[in-house]
Amino acid sequence: MTYLFISDLHLSPDHPRLIRGFLALMTEYQNKNTQLYILGDWFNAWIGDDYTAPWLDEIVSALQVFAAAGNQVYFQVGNRDFALGLKFLNQFDGILLPDVYTLEIDHKKFRLEHGDALCTDDIGYQRFRKVIRNPILLGFLKRTPLSFRQKLANGFRKKSSETTQLKSYDIMDVNTQAVESVITPVDYLIHGHTHRPDIHHVLNKQRIVLGDWRADSAWILEINPLENNQLDRINMPIPLS
Repeated sequence: MTYLFISDLHLSPDHPRLIRGFLALMTEYQNKNTQLYILGDWFNAWIGDDYTAPWLDEIVSALQVFAAAGNQVYFQVGNRDFALGLKFLNQFDGILLPDVYTLEIDHKKFRLEHGDALCTDDIGYQRFRKVIRNPILLGFLKRTPLSFRQKLANGFRKKSSETTQLKSYDIMDVNTQAVESVITPVDYLIHGHTHRPDIHHVLNKQRIVLGDWRADSAWILEINPLENNQLDRINMPIPLS
């Protein structure tokens, strides 16, 4: 069994090389009995499961082939694709995980999450997160026209970009106390969101930060229990063609 962890791909039709990289990943791990965990921000924006497009159909087709080979896809929502739901995942038997999930591999406990909830110093973002993730508001937004949701998503991205430029580096990173409070009952914490890939040692545990995907490389974390539960962080070049 191969356990594969990725996050912050930010797939969109505006970045076809990232899409090709994800499709290449599916092909690479198709015959490795893989459990794929996508820890949020799979897509740069998700305006609803009723959205369709040729580029997305290509991804779904690849995932269906991937699943048919005996592999499993698990997904946690991020701050960019929190509206992604079962209607989309059911097309390839994907499983929607809760915001926080504990996975056990070879008697070791791994806490999985996107990572934005750990950035508690960013008070403005945490307030926004609480509002936009409200089930009542989400339910209302899903009933609005796609065109309205597209404009709304574009506005959120623009506002987020402008706000990020004004914030300090430290505020947008995880809070030390927040990390220590959640890592105590597990052996490892795996998350993304911050785009700062690294392995940190916290209270004799490991906090593994997944990197964001770029035009030339993609960060992945692979765990193979048969290889003494070795943690391998791999920088995989995205195909240029």
